[in-house]
Amino acid sequence: MGQLSLLDSDEKQDYQIEPKTTVRLGKRSAEIPLRKRNKAAIKQLKEILPQLEGKDILVSQYCDFWWYQDLRLKRLQVQWFHDDSGFVLWGTKGTQVRVWSKRLYQVREQYYGDGKPYYLLDFWNGFGRSPIDSYHRGGYQGLHIRAAK
Repeated sequence: MGQLSLLDSDEKQDYQIEPKTTVRLGKRSAEIPLRKRNKAAIKQLKEILPQLEGKDILVSQYCDFWWYQDLRLKRLQVQWFHDDSGFVLWGTKGTQVRVWSKRLYQVREQYYGDGKPYYLLDFWNGFGRSPIDSYHRGGYQGLHIRAAK
């Protein structure tokens, strides 16, 4: 006698468990679902950026060893790469900011005194001495996007 199944053979589906990324800090390690967070952040960013197209924006980036503040891109146009590995923020006169979204961790929206939203893109590549991708600097980096006044 065969084993009974809750699903008929027509209803069987393949389920894939998304692999987690191992993040190390010294002797300790943890499994974090970075791909899941990355997909959610890209989806949220794809909803935000079309609202900013055609407007002037200011872009700022902060890192622990360099930064730039309020780089103006006039009449924004957004171009996504075909595999969502990154996007280009185009302004007039060929100005552009290329962003690789592989380590995009989350997208936050904050409001300050002027009442306009600031979009904070958080990128994370593990801890400083133990980066996930050894070809890039470990730690946190942030990109701020906001509409110009």
